[in-house]
Amino acid sequence: MIYGIGTDLVDLDRIKNMKSLSAFANKILGDQELEQYSDMPEGRSQSYLGKQFAAKEAFVKALGTGFKDPVFPRDIQIIRNSAGKPEVLLSVKAKSYVESLGIIKSHVSLADESNHLLAFAVLEK
Repeated sequence: MIYGIGTDLVDLDRIKNMKSLSAFANKILGDQELEQYSDMPEGRSQSYLGKQFAAKEAFVKALGTGFKDPVFPRDIQIIRNSAGKPEVLLSVKAKSYVESLGIIKSHVSLADESNHLLAFAVLEK
């Protein structure tokens, strides 16, 4: 049974025009995401940041809460598996909260087209 569906669209220009991509990355990315981010060339890192943010926004929209305790951007990591499929990795406190709602599975899909980055999330109960 579907618990929630969320989507988010990011204009890549908003990411490119930020004063400090590094500060934004440190604010929204979890440890594993930061490792990937630090190894990317600038052009690719901007798109990566936008997709990660869109996915996190879509996830909390599907949750129906937005970002609030105990789920903040750094508590949600979107990691690609060996086939490149995005998978959600939650912090201990966020995972506990999500499981307390009866959510047993999450799905995230990412897409990009020239200057737009799209994320779609589905949470199952």
